[in-house]
Amino acid sequence: MPVSPEFRSFVLEQLGRVAPAIRARSMFGGVGVYSDDRFFALIDGDQVYLKVDDSNRPAFEEIGMRPFRPFGPDGEQMQYYALRGDLLEDAEALAPWVADAIDVAVRAKSGRAKTRRKSD
Repeated sequence: MPVSPEFRSFVLEQLGRVAPAIRARSMFGGVGVYSDDRFFALIDGDQVYLKVDDSNRPAFEEIGMRPFRPFGPDGEQMQYYALRGDLLEDAEALAPWVADAIDVAVRAKSGRAKTRRKSD
């Protein structure tokens, strides 16, 4: 789903408050978000998704957030979970969610990812 320029700017500004060297790259109608060279988030439509593995997925599930499914509700899920919208506006609350997602990206890049795909 396309991302509006205004939402993209807002998200990048908010993420830039809590993580270093935030940059974005358009991809497949959405936006990939990086901190330095770590791909830790994506934006699709008006939703931000953060990278997950077994270490941080339960926190997303506890607050009722769902995985990113680019091909619809019955399609494959990716290792990104929706971020609750109100967290974007509170840097103090947002920081640990972003830090955990960046940590997952670091582990994934180094081949030490603790990921597990599961179906809903």
